[in-house]
Amino acid sequence: MLEGIIRESIGKSDAKKLKRDGYLIANIYANGVENIHAAFKRGEFIRTVRNKTTFAFPVKVGDTELNVVVQEYQLHPVTGDAVHVDLRVAVPGQVTDYLVPVKTTGTPKGLKNKGVLIMSKRRLKIRGAIENMPAAVVLDVSPLDRDDNILVRDLEAPANTRMMDRPHVAICGVIKAK
Repeated sequence: MLEGIIRESIGKSDAKKLKRDGYLIANIYANGVENIHAAFKRGEFIRTVRNKTTFAFPVKVGDTELNVVVQEYQLHPVTGDAVHVDLRVAVPGQVTDYLVPVKTTGTPKGLKNKGVLIMSKRRLKIRGAIENMPAAVVLDVSPLDRDDNILVRDLEAPANTRMMDRPHVAICGVIKAK
């Protein structure tokens, strides 16, 4: 379980001190839950998020234990390090919109025809309860030839959920290499 500290002050100078000490600034919120201003050790947080097997993961801040989902994150423009993260509390039974990551499997056959795989959407907006959310939307891209793509309407929504992105939006495709 990822453990963090509660930030007493939410000012800019205190945030800079925490960042200098290797902490990642985070806001934890949900509908009907009081906001928590927290900080996590940057390395531990990144390791936890990369190694998670489910969509939501547990965190402990102060005395409270919560199941959270990464809602939004900000990266440093030069170094690419995570600077700030927004975590949404996964309230059981509550229907909300979640951004579920997209993962691809296979090698497109269009790569042999001088094509390049392009990922247009890295996360899909899916509405439903946290119990019905998949850890990731897995796409098999091996049948894609050059100038083929996978649209939102080509996917089947997981049980008891609904896709909220427009149906004509491309998720990934193979285009001609320059």
